[in-house]
Amino acid sequence: MFFRPISQWPISEWPISEWPTSQWPTSQWPTFRWKGLPLLVGLLFILTACQTPILQSPGAAAVDPAAPAAPAPAAQEAAPAAPVNEQETLDGIPVGFTAEGYPYRGNPDAPVTVYEYSDYQCPFCQRHALQTEPALASSFVRPGQAKFVFRDFPLDSLHPNATPASIAANCVMEQGIVPFWRMHDLLFRTQEEWASLPNAADVFVRLAGEAGADVTLYTPCLADSAIAEQVKASLTEGEALNFTGTPSFNFVVEETGDAYQLVGAQPYDTFNNWFTTIADGGSPVDPAAAQAQQEGQGEIPLWAVPENWADNPNQPGVNLAGDFWRGNPDALITVIEFSDFQCPFCQRHTLETQPILDEQFVDTGDVMWIFKHFPVQSTHPFAFPAAIFAQCVGEQGQFWEVHDLLFERMSDWSGSNLETVFAEIAAELDVDSEALATCRADEATLQNVQSDLMEGSQFVQGTPTFVVIYNNQGRLIPGALPADQFADALNKLLAEAKGGQ
Repeated sequence: MFFRPISQWPISEWPISEWPTSQWPTSQWPTFRWKGLPLLVGLLFILTACQTPILQSPGAAAVDPAAPAAPAPAAQEAAPAAPVNEQETLDGIPVGFTAEGYPYRGNPDAPVTVYEYSDYQCPFCQRHALQTEPALASSFVRPGQAKFVFRDFPLDSLHPNATPASIAANCVMEQGIVPFWRMHDLLFRTQEEWASLPNAADVFVRLAGEAGADVTLYTPCLADSAIAEQVKASLTEGEALNFTGTPSFNFVVEETGDAYQLVGAQPYDTFNNWFTTIADGGSPVDPAAAQAQQEGQGEIPLWAVPENWADNPNQPGVNLAGDFWRGNPDALITVIEFSDFQCPFCQRHTLETQPILDEQFVDTGDVMWIFKHFPVQSTHPFAFPAAIFAQCVGEQGQFWEVHDLLFERMSDWSGSNLETVFAEIAAELDVDSEALATCRADEATLQNVQSDLMEGSQFVQGTPTFVVIYNNQGRLIPGALPADQFADALNKLLAEAKGGQ
């Protein structure tokens, strides 16, 4: 599932909250079209961020990255701005603290300041730090055209060690700006070593020492509530800028105060274009994309391209996009389901409605059904582990079996018995336990689930949500409709699809 997701669908035009839960006639469903047909949505695609990727146009007014949430007092007191005549450097690049106490690299008087909101455990942030940052440092930071300011944005729901890593880095920062940046780099370089540990404290202590920090001062700092509040304030600040994924960047033009937001571990060329455009006095927005969005023109999302629905010859039951499917790949209608294994409405759909739909549409060859993970971590804390588990059992060829069992036994595992029930299901399906454990610990599995979540995050308002694709267009069915209403809707769309042949 390594395809670019939808980045913007104008949900405001779709009054989902106003639709009655008992009946959603097809005439009220939002519609989207593609491949030269009018769209209600403008589509920009980026699979480059942890969580939700969004490419946002600049606002008319400046965005002060410090304005949404004032930094904690500890940050201001512990890290005052360094005098110019005492400017420290690291690898030949100036480093220091902004007036707010934020760590920066680059010319303190650079015409462009880039505030980077990042998560030390995010693999996309790691890719940016290790692959793109060195090139940006050479082209823009070292010559003095830009300075980068680091801001913590730990996504705890996805990365349980992200906040401890941020706290560790901030405690090293208490001892100086050079040790901080060394710690910052070490955390990303060693991410695979500590990311999956139940407790990474020992690794962080070692890295702090390697960064040049005094461990006797570092260790008691970890318990300082002011440091935790400092990290929380940075997170709140990013949220106030409407960032929902990492890495996210806020470009601020110092002369004018204009600000532009970019999300994702974008390639070097994207940053180069943005810096060049800003230097020329322009706004770093892709004109073609902006026009497409304004005119309602765009591409079909790659996860919804029929060419990607073909069965993967190396993994039967999985399409080329990496999603589990069943039914007829040549069916007139394709239904893409975004679902959450801990969601009671998803459970109701699976146990009550899906068997009827399978009998009437899937088994008859009229519908191809594709499943995508959409774990709502904020309300269903065990949904993500369940998605990971299902993904890994599916890798052994039994996705739909584990899919049904997880919903049937939701009340058993959605509490303290999670691992016990998972072990029972794995034994019942006779899966390879060693391969299952390896898969569940694999970062690639996390990225697969996370990719699904990103792809649906801009239009899925709740679970389950169904994207119905036919005749080169699509409709949304939000919610667990009763079987008769869902079947009636599919019959109407099937008639349209047959009429369009």
